[in-house]
Amino acid sequence: MGIFSRLAEQKIEEAVRNGELDNLPMAGKKLPVDDLSHIPEDLRMSYRIMKNAGYVPEEVSLRKECLRLHDLLAAARNDGEQEQLRRKLNEKQLRLQMLLEQRGLGSSGAFMQYESRIRERLLEE
Repeated sequence: MGIFSRLAEQKIEEAVRNGELDNLPMAGKKLPVDDLSHIPEDLRMSYRIMKNAGYVPEEVSLRKECLRLHDLLAAARNDGEQEQLRRKLNEKQLRLQMLLEQRGLGSSGAFMQYESRIRERLLEE
């Protein structure tokens, strides 16, 4: 065990003895499963860090942006505004399509299988 691991263990034991960990929100409950088994082992820590920092992959943010533009387009009143929104939506959709093809997700069977679930989750947020 490295020196940092030992120091961490000592600090945890000290906090337990002092009762500092007694009133935590998840005390006595199972921690939620953070399943990253689909991510290669050498990338899991970096994915977890990015996830905890609120980072989302570009394709997810592009999908959200496309949904937002689609809603704005439906609510637009004049032709000039509709044309501008249509142009932006087309650009975002083209960028998304290119990203999906680059990453092999556009024709992936797994992607096709879960695409509807992904869309539902995006609509929920």
